[in-house]
Amino acid sequence: MKRLVVIATLTAPLVLVSPASAQFGSLGKALGKAQQLHDELTFTEAEEIQLGRDISAKLRDKYGVVQDPAIHKYVTLVGTVLAQASSRPKLPWTFIVLDTDGINAFAAPGGFIHITRGALALIQNEAELADVLGHEISHVTEKHTLNAITKSKAISLGAEATRSDILSQAADRGYSILLENKYDRGDELDADKVGVALANRVGYAPTGLAAFLTRLNQRNAGLKEPSGLFASHPETEARVEALGKVIASGHLTSTATVAARYHASVNYPLVAVAGVPQSSATSAAASSGASSGLGLSSLSAVGRERSSNQTISSAGSRGVNPDRDAKGGPNKALVPVTVTAAEVAAFRKGIVG
Repeated sequence: MKRLVVIATLTAPLVLVSPASAQFGSLGKALGKAQQLHDELTFTEAEEIQLGRDISAKLRDKYGVVQDPAIHKYVTLVGTVLAQASSRPKLPWTFIVLDTDGINAFAAPGGFIHITRGALALIQNEAELADVLGHEISHVTEKHTLNAITKSKAISLGAEATRSDILSQAADRGYSILLENKYDRGDELDADKVGVALANRVGYAPTGLAAFLTRLNQRNAGLKEPSGLFASHPETEARVEALGKVIASGHLTSTATVAARYHASVNYPLVAVAGVPQSSATSAAASSGASSGLGLSSLSAVGRERSSNQTISSAGSRGVNPDRDAKGGPNKALVPVTVTAAEVAAFRKGIVG
């Protein structure tokens, strides 16, 4: 008996340290490859910033960049106030206005935030802009795009793949995820929650996102498929209801809308996009001239505005997405923007009323 015990003691560790492939055959090999892929798609912060820079270049190539230093400085000031209050203030945050009438916004890893001229035309005040930018900033701080790339099954890495090859494929996949808005429901609701709390923290009314989404929903009412920001986002009613709960439970009570400064800085007209019924665009344009300032008591009413065709799935996979496919401008160059600490501090003092 003692001899048997000794044998068991000696052989047991051999089973524990044997490779997964030896223990489980093809299953072990599959697990090993999955772990290898996960490890290869885990990025340092420097690589994250490089991915974001590469993805941003692809977005700029598709849509062009508004060549107006004043509008870029204004959006950068709003974004910088938010980014400095976020969980990742030291990222090299860059805010870019894309030259298209499509209504969209994109958050590339590493702090590259894009908003379209069309989205600025639909937004009514600075609080709405802050809530939209806060949502996109939160995709970066919570690493939603990086996580989506890591989970992606569309990346195939050969045994000879270099780190440069891996980053190139990851950038291609990240661009596709952003262009098709392929975030899952949990990521979108998480970005809503973190984003409005961030905007509230610096003084902006957290109700601006619900107001913007409702107006966008009205503009898209005649579409048979989701488009742009709605390509993967939960439908309006569910999002607004969730936002109301976040605002109430988090005691988010800031009230500043800063409408006057917004209209002094942004004056784009809302332009119809090919594929969006003219009547919907006209209706949304008319409503954008009124004050939006939704209070908590208005959220339940906003939530009842439902578009029967809003879904979570990606419209891009079905090939119908007017905002994604909206025409872009010819100039792809970044517009350099510098904001000083004094300018940011002065701008933040204006978040009142």
